[in-house]
Amino acid sequence: MLWDGTGLVLVYKRLGRDGRFEWPQISDGVMHLTRVQFEALFEGLNWKRVGERIVATPAAAN
Repeated sequence: MLWDGTGLVLVYKRLGRDGRFEWPQISDGVMHLTRVQFEALFEGLNWKRVGERIVATPAAAN
């Protein structure tokens, strides 16, 4: 736990089956994640198995 001046902050990591925590790849000093991947990572889910759903915009409404 950490005191940030306004309250306590709890940070945890979820280890993989091999006992290691897997971060996204860093390219040019930057870690690129989509919003959905970040939310999955923050929730302790497998961030590599999520993605944003692409929904086609309808051409016309009936």
